[in-house]
Amino acid sequence: QVRLVESGGGLVQAGGSLRLSCAASGTFYDTYLMAWFRQAPRKAREFVAAVTWRGGTTYSADSVKGRFTISRDNAENTVSLQMRSLKPEDTAVYYCASTTKQTIAFMRSVDSYDSWGQGTQVTVSS
Repeated sequence: QVRLVESGGGLVQAGGSLRLSCAASGTFYDTYLMAWFRQAPRKAREFVAAVTWRGGTTYSADSVKGRFTISRDNAENTVSLQMRSLKPEDTAVYYCASTTKQTIAFMRSVDSYDSWGQGTQVTVSS
């Protein structure tokens, strides 16, 4: 069982930056992939970025490429999402997720993940 706790959300003006963190605890040794998803009101949860836990290979959605950077700290069991040049359309609840499945092909699907955090709100004002 993996427990994930997000932090770092808040209110920021368009063009600003925020850094989200996800602290993982529990049985973590077989985690393969960590990811960030987001869900805006009345929309489906969507993939934002992912990182392989051991190798550190990163993947990003086209909508955030060049603006968001995902990273992980194996020693601290944390995953971060540095967000820059934020836009009002980035407003959403951001969720951290993890999976033990070696599932690069399906990493954009919510069904691929075993554990989820409770989410943290990010609001970007125009």
